[in-house]
Amino acid sequence: MADPGRRRSAEGGIVRAVMAPFKVFFAALLIGLLPSGTVSALDTQSATSSAGQTPAQQAATTAALPRVFLFATGGTISNKTGGRLTVDELIKSVPNLDRRVRADGEQFTNVASGAITMDQWLSLAQKVNDKFKKEQDLAGIVVTSGTDTLEELAYFLHLTVRDVRPVVVVGSMRNPSTTGYEGVANLEDAFVVAADPAARDMGTLVVLNDEINSAREVTKTDSRLLSTFSSRDYGVLGTVFDRVAIFRKPVRRHSAKSEFDVAAITSLPRVDVILTYQGAPGDLIKAAVDNGAKGVVIAGAGAGATSGTQGEGMSYATEKGAFVVTTTRTGGGGIGGGGRGGTSRRIGGDDLQPVKARILLMLALATTSDPAEVQRMFREY
Repeated sequence: MADPGRRRSAEGGIVRAVMAPFKVFFAALLIGLLPSGTVSALDTQSATSSAGQTPAQQAATTAALPRVFLFATGGTISNKTGGRLTVDELIKSVPNLDRRVRADGEQFTNVASGAITMDQWLSLAQKVNDKFKKEQDLAGIVVTSGTDTLEELAYFLHLTVRDVRPVVVVGSMRNPSTTGYEGVANLEDAFVVAADPAARDMGTLVVLNDEINSAREVTKTDSRLLSTFSSRDYGVLGTVFDRVAIFRKPVRRHSAKSEFDVAAITSLPRVDVILTYQGAPGDLIKAAVDNGAKGVVIAGAGAGATSGTQGEGMSYATEKGAFVVTTTRTGGGGIGGGGRGGTSRRIGGDDLQPVKARILLMLALATTSDPAEVQRMFREY
């Protein structure tokens, strides 16, 4: 025979379960009937119990959170149907961000990444440097970018932002009007990494898909996949899920140890990238130099091999005083050359991707015309 006490306990549980929604309804109705400006005991209890703090305590906690500043430049992460998200809308799109950081920002521009000019690169780097210099309490800076040329902007900032605090470049592969938009998650991760002391002295970081990569090593590897950004054989620097986990740190010169001062650079010299393919003509290299290029980066085959009459074009370039940097189009491995103290304007691009060798050469030539110095820079950066 069933125990009457247990039966009553079970029946009471059923009644409580049935009545619970009605209690919530009547409590909400009661709050709605309170006069404007009245604070009920229920309100006070909710304010305290939601975070275990009074409003005054919550304000003190917020003030103690790390500050992160966002420079928004546009790109797919903001490109919704019918318009683009503003910097304020991007910040507000991240749920409960105010529990992790104190975030504010500036709309630097709002265009596709390919539409940003070299002068705007300089301006952005100057703004980031000025922000760090004037606001010592700032933990880090986040920059949104379109993913098409994100790795280029990130590497430029890696070489020109001279501070130990992190710059985190972030974007998304899907736009806000698309199913599966990952921009909010990426942006939240970027803020978290920028605020974390573990990210200091690592230069500019690229954060997407829960992964932290170095701006020097990362590249876009697929036109559509969310996991497109990869450092290939080098591997990620770390990950960000519930916390930031760092596995290794960059060893080449960057950020605070960089010699490239954008405050002293008014414009970047023209440097072109030319691909090697079977029977490639050297007159493309000649044309680049004749049209003002101070340097040419060759995306060579294999270990830097050229084809057709490209060798003649390279000789023409150096005779005209231009620099020629050889890289590989394969996506991996390095190209040696340019010994210490040499006078040759032909330089090995080491393991830099062609587009990144272009960035380093532009900054080098904006600083010096000494071949030995340019060779040194490619060894150190």
